[in-house]
Amino acid sequence: MKKTFPIEVDCAACAAKMEDAAKKTEGVKNASVSFMTLKMRVEFEDGADINETMDRVLKACRKVEPDCEIDF
Repeated sequence: MKKTFPIEVDCAACAAKMEDAAKKTEGVKNASVSFMTLKMRVEFEDGADINETMDRVLKACRKVEPDCEIDF
């Protein structure tokens, strides 16, 4: 399953770091972050709980960019 989420990120470099962090998160098959559109697209692994996975993604992204926000 793929879903797109609005995000708040300050720069393109931070968006790239957030993308890398999201890709390494348990339950995420693939992820991409667009600084231009302020959107994160996440492809979830089969059977993954979306809310739990996005909680982990947000925590991982906040390690890179402490003030980032992902609306899910």
